[in-house]
Amino acid sequence: MYQIESAVKKHTTESEEDFKEQSVHIDDLDRKILKLITANARIPFLEVARECGVSGAAIHQRVQRLVAVGVIVGSEFIVSPQKLGYNTTAYMGIYLEKVKDDTRVLAQLREISEVVECHHTTGQYAIFIKIQTKTNKHLMKIIDTDLQAIDGIARTETFISLEEDFKRQIPIR
Repeated sequence: MYQIESAVKKHTTESEEDFKEQSVHIDDLDRKILKLITANARIPFLEVARECGVSGAAIHQRVQRLVAVGVIVGSEFIVSPQKLGYNTTAYMGIYLEKVKDDTRVLAQLREISEVVECHHTTGQYAIFIKIQTKTNKHLMKIIDTDLQAIDGIARTETFISLEEDFKRQIPIR
């Protein structure tokens, strides 16, 4: 009896640990650096160093550490979809026929370049996606020809965004 309880407890503990996000300790200097570089990703490290009152080498080392521990994830140039003619933004809740279909459905969603975000969700939808298209007609074509062809999708619900009011990073505190 004890061996079974011990094995169950060990399995439960390992499973819980697998799903916990690892929180990283950052100090006041790290916070100040993050505030400066998230406000202006092109700010030179020497300017960050002057603002923080430390050497450029110290800033470089701190940023490298923040990258290594996963606080800073990548760097990118953001392309304006509207400047490239993608004027329709839509969000879609996807109902799956069966939960086990999600891997196959996700693989097919990745093949649709207009699907720019994909999230697993709680609530009525299994998956929630963001779609960028040139026009409403283009959106309708994506829905009718690409999304409806995916086996495993039971039905969808689409919301067209009229305008993005704001988008931001999480606060650095």
